[in-house]
Parts: sequence; C-alpha cells; structure tokens
Amino acid sequence: MRFKNNLFIASLVLTAPLAFAGPKVVMQTSMGEIKFELNDEKAPISTENFLNYVDKDHYEGLVFHRVIPGFMIQGGGMDAEMRERNTGSPIKNESMNGLSNVRGSIAMARTQAPDSATAQFYINTVDNLGLDGRTNRPGYAVFGKVIEGMEVVDKISAVQTGNVSYYRNVPREPITILSLERID
Repeated sequence: MRFKNNLFIASLVLTAPLAFAGPKVVMQTSMGEIKFELNDEKAPISTENFLNYVDKDHYEGLVFHRVIPGFMIQGGGMDAEMRERNTGSPIKNESMNGLSNVRGSIAMARTQAPDSATAQFYINTVDNLGLDGRTNRPGYAVFGKVIEGMEVVDKISAVQTGNVSYYRNVPREPITILSLERID
C-alpha cells in the first residue's frame, strides 16, 4: 500500500504542469503598489526592454498620462507637465507570442507602426482581445501580468480625466510612478 501511495504521489509531481515564473517588479505609485510578473520566455525582447528602463530608473517621476475607464491605463512616457522623457531605440513587435491582452496584463504601447514601442506600457483593465496580434495584423505585445495590486489599477482607471493640449484622457490629478524596481 505504501508503495502505491508513493507511486501515486510521484506520478502527480511528474505530470503536474510546470508553472512559469519570470522576473518580478514592484511599482510604487501615488495611489498604491502594483506587482508584476514578466514573461521573458514568451516575450524576451519586450521584457528585456522594460527591465532595461527599470534598471535605469527611467519610470521614476513619470505619470499615468492616459486613462480610459473600461479599457486600460497607460504610462511610462510623460511627466506631470506632459513632457516626454527621452527613450532608446524602438523594439521589434512580439504580439504573436501567444499572450493575450486580458484584464491585468501589461503590454507595450506603440504608435501605428508595429515596431515602434520604446518605454511606454499599458495595463489592461478589461479583456481587450482586439489588441492581440493576428496573422495579417500586428497587435500590441503583452509581456507580463499584475500579480498583486489590481485594486490599485482599478482605482487609477476610475479617476477623473480631461484634455491637456492635444492629449486626451489625461488624469486631472497626476498619478505618479514613484519607483519601479526588480524584486526577483
């Protein structure tokens, strides 16, 4: 009987799917803390790019400059006066990596040009599968997910917004990224 129990336990261990554990980062914002797990296996270019900006303290002092309730919150490019921070070269689009723009996922923001993402990112507040890549249409590359602090994301997505110059959906009160650092 003991042998059968050990054999059963061993078979469970050997057949259980292996959970992916990628690099983790923590973001302190003026509205609370958000933790992310990044997927450097399926999105190696986007993950490395994001971590390079994290390691250079690029995001400190920037704001969530675009907030659209029922869609997403975007940051990583502007300060509270809507001035852009300099970035490195754009990266290759990885939207065909099998990761989807679902609630809580973090993805690279970009222009209409598929390979134009630099430092800006967004967090999906709902499932936005229309942003996923298709065979004939590049999408927006997901590279991780919120693992703690989704209530902070929801709080940010509910703030009052308006227009500043030609920018739309700008929070009326700045939501600042105080720090963003690795925790792995």
